[in-house]
Amino acid sequence: MNRPPTSIVIQAVAIPFIVAGVVLVPLTMDGQSEAAQYSVVMPLAYLLGSISWGYMLMQLKMGVDVREYGSGSTGMSNVLRTGGVRLAAVVLTLDIAKGVIAVLIARAVIGTTAAEVSAALLVLVGHNWPVFLQFKGGRGILTALGGLVIMAPLPAILATATFLAVVGLSRYISLGSVIGVVIGAISVLVLALADVHSNTYMVYGFIACGIIIWQHRGNIQRIRQGNERRIGQQTTKVE
Repeated sequence: MNRPPTSIVIQAVAIPFIVAGVVLVPLTMDGQSEAAQYSVVMPLAYLLGSISWGYMLMQLKMGVDVREYGSGSTGMSNVLRTGGVRLAAVVLTLDIAKGVIAVLIARAVIGTTAAEVSAALLVLVGHNWPVFLQFKGGRGILTALGGLVIMAPLPAILATATFLAVVGLSRYISLGSVIGVVIGAISVLVLALADVHSNTYMVYGFIACGIIIWQHRGNIQRIRQGNERRIGQQTTKVE
């Protein structure tokens, strides 16, 4: 019998501890100093983001390292191309949940918009640069969206609608992601200036936007060259 990759074993061991942290931290950190709360919540947010569901499910279900195919990402779009719709749907749900949970924990434990933004950025960093996979992860769209849904729902809806429209017209997931995140960041700015929500969320909007565009720089170059994969095109193994 083939032995599972070390990275799968490490994550399998880590996940119960991370889940326990998600449950216990909101129950045990009330009344602690803000510094103590930050020192627990922020590492937890990063570790939560570092759970690479796309990588794990592709290894467990198909026995392949998704990073060796297509764009080399562990995210939903690469799982869709490599593993199909069902696996991609599961990854989509779990990756969004990471962002949602991180922000909710920060809100419950610390209760400031600065803490929410910090947790949302750290879970995004964990997703993109996971400690369990030698810092090679995804692009961050879904995890960033999960955090934004809790902090600023309307920009999240506008970003999602833009993504769906662009992908529907172009059949480029990456193009929809980039344009969607830009619209999301602009929406956060406009609504903050209109006093609809906290100005602190603008920090998240623009930093997350910058991170995600940076992560898509290869996709942007391929779109310009005309060789980016569209939805439905078969993926190939990375040379």
